[in-house]
Amino acid sequence: MNVSQVVTVPRGEDAVLGCSFSHPRQQDYSGRITVKWLARESYAQPFFTCSVKNQSLEELSDCSGSGLKYSLRGDPRWGELSLVIRDVLVSDNGTYFCRVELDGWKNYFQRRTHLYVTVKPQILSLSLSETPSGSTTKRRLQCEVEGHPLPTIIWLLNSGDPLEDGLQTAQTGPDRLVSSVPYREEDEVTCRVKSVLGGAERKYPESQTLTISLAVGGLIALILLTAALVVCLKVKGIGSHANAGVGSGGPPCDCPAEGDGELQLVYSTVSLTSQHVKKSRTRQQEDGGVVYSPVNVQP
Repeated sequence: MNVSQVVTVPRGEDAVLGCSFSHPRQQDYSGRITVKWLARESYAQPFFTCSVKNQSLEELSDCSGSGLKYSLRGDPRWGELSLVIRDVLVSDNGTYFCRVELDGWKNYFQRRTHLYVTVKPQILSLSLSETPSGSTTKRRLQCEVEGHPLPTIIWLLNSGDPLEDGLQTAQTGPDRLVSSVPYREEDEVTCRVKSVLGGAERKYPESQTLTISLAVGGLIALILLTAALVVCLKVKGIGSHANAGVGSGGPPCDCPAEGDGELQLVYSTVSLTSQHVKKSRTRQQEDGGVVYSPVNVQP
């Protein structure tokens, strides 16, 4: 028998525990081939069993299928006993045993393999908790993280110095940790996690830099768009006045066909402040078929 020594798979993907066998009577053997997979202990009850006659054409409907958590990859009649575990979880992590039994053989053949499920470290939450204590209130910053192997948690002040006083860390699951430190209002604290698979970090309070950048970018885009529309409409308005001279001695021009909408000059009021852009209601006046609205740009 040949098996994979260690199979490493990220959480959520499918794992294939390789296993194959051969024996001297494989060509003329007409009995049943029974495949069993065991977990954790070599003498545990099998969690997966599949049996098929070697010289038959029967389908392996009970042994494989896309909707099954466990299924065979391959055909035992060709010596393939590999097990597929779909959508692996951290709880699937551990030792597995591949076993094959043949009719008329007193002993079975069995080999061990190991499945290792990995989880890239990430921060699930970073929150502030307050606990009354006499006349004061104790405030602690709590960071919940996950990762497999379990990551290391590091607390840092804004100065870059590690925060270790009052540090408390506990494991809450096979791939989860919760760590907390005392918090002062004036502090900006970073929770950082890292392992061989990578790292992540989050600050408290969260930085507003990204929000401000997006607001400024949107404001600039709005100003440029408004300016472009004003120029475009102004040019069209001039063309409209030129067309009005046809029939009274003015130069010839292309006039809109009867029933077409008349080009109008429209202005919008834009007020700009240091914090945000306010939209004012456009006041319109009609004068000679042209619509006017004052433009007020404040620094």
